Amino acid sequence: MAAGMIEARRSRRRLISTVTAVAALAAGFSGTAPAVAADAQSQQWYLDAMNAEEIWKTSTGQGIKVAVIDSGVNPNTSSLKGQVLKGADVAEAEGDETDDYRGHGTTMAELIVGTGAGGGLKGLAPAAKVIPFRVSDTELQNNEKVNAFDMREAIKAAADSDARIINISMASDFYSTETRKAVKYAQRKGKLLFAGTGNDAVKANKPQYPASYPEAIAVAASDRSGKVADYSRHGDFVDIAAPGSDIPGWCDETFKEYCKGSGTSNATALASASAALIWSAHPDWTANQVLRVMIESAGRGKDWKKGTVSNYLGHGIVRPGAHINRGLGKPGDPNISPLTNKRTDGRSSDPSASAPASPKPSAPASSQAPADKAGSDTVAADSSSGSSDGSGPPGWMLAAIAAVAVIGGGAFAVARKRRSA
Repeated sequence: MAAGMIEARRSRRRLISTVTAVAALAAGFSGTAPAVAADAQSQQWYLDAMNAEEIWKTSTGQGIKVAVIDSGVNPNTSSLKGQVLKGADVAEAEGDETDDYRGHGTTMAELIVGTGAGGGLKGLAPAAKVIPFRVSDTELQNNEKVNAFDMREAIKAAADSDARIINISMASDFYSTETRKAVKYAQRKGKLLFAGTGNDAVKANKPQYPASYPEAIAVAASDRSGKVADYSRHGDFVDIAAPGSDIPGWCDETFKEYCKGSGTSNATALASASAALIWSAHPDWTANQVLRVMIESAGRGKDWKKGTVSNYLGHGIVRPGAHINRGLGKPGDPNISPLTNKRTDGRSSDPSASAPASPKPSAPASSQAPADKAGSDTVAADSSSGSSDGSGPPGWMLAAIAAVAVIGGGAFAVARKRRSA
């Protein structure tokens, strides 16, 4: 079998937002979804939970560009007019990067930078801009001749662009050495690359790519209550979480109405937007510093053992307001990754070492079992903990209980393998 055919077969990927009821944005589903109420903005519950209006008094994402690697971005929706910069069609299918063949990429762009004009979605970082890079999903690969290497080429192109943040709300079952190299390249170029952990956790909780590459930031999805969403894939590859459930987005490529949907796609977009808000407030910081502050200011509860990482919510649920409004989180070393504790500029973390140091394991998973059910991190309302940073209502996202690793009937702390890959 030719190398190109092998790559095409192995690069099959899904868009990872799922629309409520009978329709889906992900490839492989079809139908007509019920439309969200005419005022889609009223469905954006997470903006109130994050107290976005208070955040926007300080930072709106001004000066930050986000590369959206997806199904394309339609720059003509009311919410995206003036928000979309020149990108590239890497899929090499019919049309260009402004021809969104699924409506998915446009939704991601609106969740990040939408102005809300004309009743459209309000982005969490409305003054940021997006650069679209169109790639193919499984259905497009089946129906049209496409570039078999579009994902890795799109990542490289995004890394070479003016974008500081790369958003990939897509997932594949297959590891690709060349795509991994592209993700590493983006890291060396000083970019933050966020990717969704994938859906269908109940049916097939397999690691997804590019989220599971060590240099990518794997984003899980939380629901309205602050619990990990049941569909959100989990494991030692999860880095951080963001709201992903019951969020409006375009029903399809016709852009006639919004539908309510759920998925790690949404969570990824909101994580990217959170990074844009923080980076805009501190334009001189490096990617490592922005990510470190995101991790240190993430929502974690009093029952979450310090120094542990959840296989379900990673380091916690993004709370940009916790830093922007209250100063939680310190930037730290500009050249050390907060995920791997290794340098990202190609130099040894220990200049005196004669050989590369052995990978250093990161924080262990918590040995405390979930309170409600296996596979769920509970975030219970706790009014006594109070949120004074303007990042959410009292107790929202504040009492997460981390996951447990059980082997042979015993619970114990385990090193997160992905950190030292």
